[in-house]
Amino acid sequence: MLSAVEESAEGTKLWCGAAVLMAWRGGWRGRKAAASGLAAVVVAQLASNGLCKQVADRPRPPKEWFPHDEVDDRPGSSSFPSGHTAAAVGFTVAVALTWPAAGVSCAVPAAMVAIERVQSGAHYPSDVVAGAVIGVASALLTYRAPGLILRHRL
Repeated sequence: MLSAVEESAEGTKLWCGAAVLMAWRGGWRGRKAAASGLAAVVVAQLASNGLCKQVADRPRPPKEWFPHDEVDDRPGSSSFPSGHTAAAVGFTVAVALTWPAAGVSCAVPAAMVAIERVQSGAHYPSDVVAGAVIGVASALLTYRAPGLILRHRL
């Protein structure tokens, strides 16, 4: 079950699909939530994969810790932070800030992505926690940025 969730979250397919569904069926509120969620995913991915992974360069957990074959499919990039978790949490929090009911429905798959990243051997728990923090920060930034820009006319 967790592997199926991780596979659907690969390349942010899960979040893009959720955004399409929200935009299609959610009216104005759904379109706003979808746009907010996708903006948070972009910021979270840039922060986690574009910046933090390059700086941290942390090796993945040892393969010997995991008695399954999933560890053979791990990426070669830095373990810290979890970009999957950053995207999942960023999307979920951004959507929840705009459309709370839809955000609640995104919380379970987001939590499953975070759990799967540790279970599969791709990340240490601290990598997932850091990814979650980046996701929350990305959501808050994208939620507040339009108002700040308009207020300060940047």
